[in-house]
Amino acid sequence: MTDSAPVHGTWEPHPAARWEDAFLSGNGHHGALVSGDPNAERVVVTHHTLVRPSRADTRPPQLAADLPALQDRLLAGDTTAAESFTDGRPLQWVQPFHPAFRIRADRPPGEVRDYRRDVDFTTGVVRASCDGWTSRVFVSRADDVVVQHLTGPALSLRVDLDHRLPGAPAGLGIGHGAVLTPDGALLSLRARYPDSDLAVTGVTRVTVTGGTTTLVPPGVRVEGARSVLLLTRVHRHTGELDVVARGRALRDLPADPDELLDRHVALHRTAYRRVILDLAADPAERALPGSELLKRPRSAALLERLFAAGRYHLLSACGLLPPRLTGLWTGDWDTAWSGAFTQDANLNLQTASAAAAALPEVTEAHARLVQRQLPDWRDNARAIFGTRGVVAPAHTDGESGHSYHYSREYPLHLWTAGADWLLKPLVDHDETHGTRDPRTAAALAEVALFYEDFLTRTDEHGHLVVVPSYSPENRPANASWGTVNAAMDLSAARHALRTAAAYHPGTAEAGRWQALADRLPPHRVNADGALAEWAWPGLQDSYDHRHLSHLYGVWPLDEITPYDTPALAAAAHRALELRGAENDSAHGHLHHALVAARLRDAGRVAHALGRVLEGDFFHVSLMSAHYPGRDVYNADAAHTLPAVLIEALVQSTPDRLVLLPALPPGYPVGALRGVRTRFGAEIDLTWSPDGGATAVLRPGRTTRVELRTSAGAEPLDLVAGEDRVLTVKER
Repeated sequence: MTDSAPVHGTWEPHPAARWEDAFLSGNGHHGALVSGDPNAERVVVTHHTLVRPSRADTRPPQLAADLPALQDRLLAGDTTAAESFTDGRPLQWVQPFHPAFRIRADRPPGEVRDYRRDVDFTTGVVRASCDGWTSRVFVSRADDVVVQHLTGPALSLRVDLDHRLPGAPAGLGIGHGAVLTPDGALLSLRARYPDSDLAVTGVTRVTVTGGTTTLVPPGVRVEGARSVLLLTRVHRHTGELDVVARGRALRDLPADPDELLDRHVALHRTAYRRVILDLAADPAERALPGSELLKRPRSAALLERLFAAGRYHLLSACGLLPPRLTGLWTGDWDTAWSGAFTQDANLNLQTASAAAAALPEVTEAHARLVQRQLPDWRDNARAIFGTRGVVAPAHTDGESGHSYHYSREYPLHLWTAGADWLLKPLVDHDETHGTRDPRTAAALAEVALFYEDFLTRTDEHGHLVVVPSYSPENRPANASWGTVNAAMDLSAARHALRTAAAYHPGTAEAGRWQALADRLPPHRVNADGALAEWAWPGLQDSYDHRHLSHLYGVWPLDEITPYDTPALAAAAHRALELRGAENDSAHGHLHHALVAARLRDAGRVAHALGRVLEGDFFHVSLMSAHYPGRDVYNADAAHTLPAVLIEALVQSTPDRLVLLPALPPGYPVGALRGVRTRFGAEIDLTWSPDGGATAVLRPGRTTRVELRTSAGAEPLDLVAGEDRVLTVKER
């Protein structure tokens, strides 16, 4: 270890020239993108509920009556049968996520000296300063308000709320409000969506200390002040909002920004500091601004900072809902892929670190999305498949959970693995905490009910057949997209049925579900020695694809492991070797790394990380992009990277602990502190260049697990409340 500590923040010597480079703050409800320009400060405000209404038909397609005929055709060898299994509607995107507005604070132009802007991950405060002027912005987790505090000698500012962001529709119905108050002013901005009774209204309380405040529509001018405090909330509503009442609610908050900050930090810092990664980086590199550090992709300091930034951004994006494709932030109304929750890969990748990295706040946000959409999932099962239970959609805007985003090329309505995929993080949370959430138990039972009704066809060997079946977002080399027995569907059905049975022990249902799982077919190994993406004779693999859905059994499940199923693990590894990167998307590379870590392939973990670190995927804000060259603002890489590093260093199941399974070369010394295991222990792990390592375990419950290290396997007995120190001699 070095004498200095990892850096829990980042900084820049210049304001953000693009909204993508703005520093971020958020509380899982409101978000803020802060440019830090002292003469023209811009804070873009977002909120998880802001999706633009569309005229899409959001009902799931009514196809159940035609399902038996489709199954007959697919089982008879008609490889294109599923192409006509739609109701004929064109591809419809979910309602697109968009920003609310920006807060503008303009000063008279002047020379900018000694400028610096930074974001403190431990507090969520974005700060900019120069020549006696300072701006602090944070989004309170305690009071759900965007706080902006400007200070300086004899401040002169013009403040207003501005809806004119890139891509804003011309038909927005805009209304401004500005009234003086005894201590400043109350500003409002209403933007009504075109052809809708829905609107977004922002309300900002302006509190001025010293100086004068005058109305300059649509905002105010402040002159000669010592400080200006702006408190902002966003509301999505129908009809007209009572701005006066919302203003009173803001007035009831403390007028002292430090008091507001203390209330927020008590919640935010506690969560953020639970897990720390220290790679013994060069102190001089740790001191660099992020823009310079990004030019050193092999730097341990860069990986430390991205790990810290990933935790910070993930925590800040989660609250009302889990992270969207853009987390909680965007500065543009034309957000790629609608800024949706993309649930066939991206959402679970982004939240993959939640259980191990001690962020139950993230899991609770994930659970909130699942619970609010279960009624729509029931509609999907009934309408498309004619069954009881639930089927999750591949895309949602956070409002509707209906499956209506699909097409011939992307028959996402045929994907039946989604509910298990989305419930797996909730099961991981329960295992980590030694509890069984009754909400998760009930949802798992509904998934099992779906499979009871859906799995009615068998093959010549008497195995159940998943038909139709779909492997997101790939197709066989010699068939269309809707097929039979996709590996992910098989793994998901097995896992869902067995997990539902485990959550309902001793019941008749549990016996039926376990028996059903036992009748599913095994995975298939193809002629290349690889785990086949479709376990159905004659279907050929398509290797060059960004998704790795067929390796669901390796990660996040524990169905295929080098310890319990070595032959299948070898086939999965061969499938990983053959997999291409297709369009070079960040989520594909890091998904590859997560699977590689489970298969103990440190070289592949390092290679996949290298593709992202060397591919110019990160903005100066340390938020990421979907493609190389910072093309398309997207949170996948930023939020998933911490999970990759944790999986490379520590893995656990309810009965196994694996230490240093896939440590990437190039990071020979380090420490990972505070990781939680699925058998209820907290771990601090340190490792050194000589191959040795030490793990300190703090068990929360008494149990026996298998310990796996480079030296092999041995039993490990743990007693609740008694720390245990493990020493690994060599790797």
